[in-house]
Amino acid sequence: MAADHKTARIGPNGKPVRPFVMPADLPGKLKVWRFIIYRRIVQLGTLLLFFGSAHWGWTVANEPVLIGNLSASTLLGTVPLADPFAVLQIFLTQHVLETEVIIGAGIILLTYTLLGGRTWCSWACPINMVADLSAWLRRRLQIKDRIILSRNVRYTVLALSLILSVITGVAAFEWVSPISMFHRELIFGIGMGWMAVIGVIIFDLLVLRDGWCGHLCPLGAFYALIGKMAPVRILFDSPSCTHCGECARVCPEPQVMNLIKATEAGMIASGECTNCGRCITVCPEETLCFGLRKQNGTGYESPQKLESHQ
Repeated sequence: MAADHKTARIGPNGKPVRPFVMPADLPGKLKVWRFIIYRRIVQLGTLLLFFGSAHWGWTVANEPVLIGNLSASTLLGTVPLADPFAVLQIFLTQHVLETEVIIGAGIILLTYTLLGGRTWCSWACPINMVADLSAWLRRRLQIKDRIILSRNVRYTVLALSLILSVITGVAAFEWVSPISMFHRELIFGIGMGWMAVIGVIIFDLLVLRDGWCGHLCPLGAFYALIGKMAPVRILFDSPSCTHCGECARVCPEPQVMNLIKATEAGMIASGECTNCGRCITVCPEETLCFGLRKQNGTGYESPQKLESHQ
């Protein structure tokens, strides 16, 4: 790239601002795509475990590998797993919860508290694949937003889901969740999963970028609340950042790329970060990476890196 340093925009660190350039070679492209490849392996692998156990009788030590659905399931016939948001709704309906369900919700809650709550959204939720497809089509077709909607609306939807659960005596969001409908459609071939998928695609593609996942989904809002405590973060090396904006351009939650707050914390601190890794792979200065945070009385320091781009 033959940039003229006399005319190039200079970042706050005194270095020229460089745009992200997709490598021409396949190994370079795969390095850029690595996190989306990892995420698809996790998402499709999870669906395959559900499908294989339900239809092909997959077992380990004579126990089904993974049976149930995303709301409640059992791993290897022993380990209960449950969606903590669904369990919270059921609790508010005043139904009696079985001990296994409470334990399962605790396991999932602890897992995503450690990993970063919205890691669920980008690494496990099947609707994420639909949302990513819509986002890709929007870029290709250069479609603009039709409406402006605050991302805080999802917290209102979260509150309404809980209030309606109390009033109606049923887990309100579970009745209309496109996540549950899509999963049931894929694994059991029942429900209105494809209608839910089409609805998300149309809304995300023609109305609002990341409309469902980024603005409306109460499950994402729930995990964002617990995500603030996670030790696994995207670390931010402020001195190397030229403020090129590439990270915010690709981020499905661009408001989390607040560089002032990131500089103060040494990381992307918002619980709304999905830990998808997109920002890491497009940063020309390798300013961002996954890591663990360490906290003392004065803030964050000496983070232990889980990935290096040296």
